[in-house]
Amino acid sequence: MSFSRITSRGRRLNKVQKLSVAGVSTLAAAGVAFSLVPHDGSATTEPQAASAAAPVAYTGKKAENIQAGAIEQNATAKQLVKAADEAKAKDSAAEKKAAAKAEAKAKAVAEAKSEKAAAKKKAKAEAKKRAAKKASRAADRKPVYANNLDGWIRESLAIMHKKNIPGTYEGLHRNIMRESSGNPRAINNWDINAINGVPSKGLLQVIKPTFDFYHVKGTKHDQYDPVANITAAANYAADKYGSIDNVDSAY
Repeated sequence: MSFSRITSRGRRLNKVQKLSVAGVSTLAAAGVAFSLVPHDGSATTEPQAASAAAPVAYTGKKAENIQAGAIEQNATAKQLVKAADEAKAKDSAAEKKAAAKAEAKAKAVAEAKSEKAAAKKKAKAEAKKRAAKKASRAADRKPVYANNLDGWIRESLAIMHKKNIPGTYEGLHRNIMRESSGNPRAINNWDINAINGVPSKGLLQVIKPTFDFYHVKGTKHDQYDPVANITAAANYAADKYGSIDNVDSAY
């Protein structure tokens, strides 16, 4: 039975109750009125009074029954209304509890999502920081080159790259092998330069004036130093021929 039906029934019972009580009150008043008829009436009126009193007594009994029924119906209606109110209150409490539970769950999900996003952001930042630190260490770390022709050429190429001096491993190696056979202490004491007092020296046979003019900052200022000799010669060739790669004979 729905709450609206119970409430409606309660209202209808209240109306019946009111009518019943009103009827009972009227009949009770009538009974009292008949019971107060004077005893000095004539003999002819006593039978009439007696006959009239019988229906009044019957009506009073009926009124009592109606009143009892009305009271019982009223009690039943009150019980139904009370039960309906209790059920409504119970449902309302259940709804509030469910809503609170859903809100708590949503809040927990939101917090977990926020924590996960924060952890991901933190991990990303830390990874970026580690990568930057690693790159910085790599940049700061000075490469170690072998102390031989291959190492000298590779170190020279690294310096040339930083100074924007063109040249390749092949171009350097080819000219070195032609000029000095890979000997960093090689010196030419017989050509015109030697006669003029400025002999060609080192891996790429560079004379002193040329070495001094095209010396690359950051290398030793020594014609016999392999890396200083190669970079100075490559710098000179880039100026005169575009690149050491374009040199195929004495230059």
